[in-house]
Formats: sequence, structure tokens, C-alpha cells
Amino acid sequence: MIFFGIMKNRKLNRLKNFDYRLNAVYFITSNCKNKISYFGKIINGEMILNENGILVKNQIEWLQTQYPYLIIHNYVVMPNHIHLLLEIDTVRTGRDLSLQQPYTVRTGRDLSLQQQKTKSISSIIGALKTTTSKQIRLLGTTTFEWQRSFHDHIVRNSISYENIFNYITDNPKRWDKDIFNPKLSKELNL
Repeated sequence: MIFFGIMKNRKLNRLKNFDYRLNAVYFITSNCKNKISYFGKIINGEMILNENGILVKNQIEWLQTQYPYLIIHNYVVMPNHIHLLLEIDTVRTGRDLSLQQPYTVRTGRDLSLQQQKTKSISSIIGALKTTTSKQIRLLGTTTFEWQRSFHDHIVRNSISYENIFNYITDNPKRWDKDIFNPKLSKELNL
């Protein structure tokens, strides 16, 4: 009974009736729980990644290897959050990756055939969060947690794309004004 009450009042995070496996460009933001700076710090407008931040950076780049239909246009690892501008593009890969026609992948291990379907943005970000959480904890940061869910925006035109691309690139330079900056959010009671 309580479970249903909680779910009933919970905010929906995704656009209703939109299939997040479709070819589109997505702007994603995911935060560390409680805005804790696990990934490094900003010095003179430049993000200096620590060991955890380097791990997250590497796992973001791993996504393109893991999902051949995924193109990462831009990203930044900030002290306590990440921004990604990524695209699902099942056409440009040269394979038919439609939802109805999964493509075939040969594995180097046993040369068996495996079927892979296009994953949703939620599944892809879930894979990123799961793999980074496990590895960061293995490095010794046992308290590390991502904030539940993530924010997404479907990029609909070239002006929006350019604004988001520049926002990601310039994000470290604007850290003093960033709502995810723990110092600023304390001042604003966020």
C-alpha cells in the first residue's frame, strides 16, 4: 500500500510516449548523490580529474565501444556530475539496427553469434552508472553513489545542439555559477 502511494506521487523523468531507443540526439545530466564531489575539482576554470573522475571518463568512452550505434558528441566530467551529448544512430553504422531487426555480432572469444538490439537511453546510462559505481567502490571510495535517475533532453534542432555543445564545453569555466556547485547551492538553499 505504501509502495503504491510513493510511486503515485513520483515525478515522471522521461517524456511520455517517447521511445528512447529511437535515433535522436540526447542531452543527459547525472549527478552524484548529495552533490558530493567524487570526481575531482575545478582549478582556474579547468576540471582536474582524480582517479574516480578518470574512471568515469574512461567508462563514458567505453559506451561507444559497447554500443556501436551510440555516438558521443561531447561530454564533461565535473566534480559531482556529468553532462553527455550523445546520439543513437542505427543508420550511420552501416548495419540494420532497427528494433525489429537486431544485428549480429561475432565475439572474439568463441566466434558464436549474438543478437544485439538497440538499448534505450535509460539502459545505456544504467550501464554507465552500474560499471562506474562498482569500479569506484573497488578503488576504495565505498560511499560513492549516483543520484537516482538522470535528467534528459531530446535535442530537436541545430541551434539547441550548438547551445548544449557549448554549455558542456564551457561548464568548468562557469563552476562558480553552477547550480551543482555545493557552495552555490548552499547559498541558494537548493
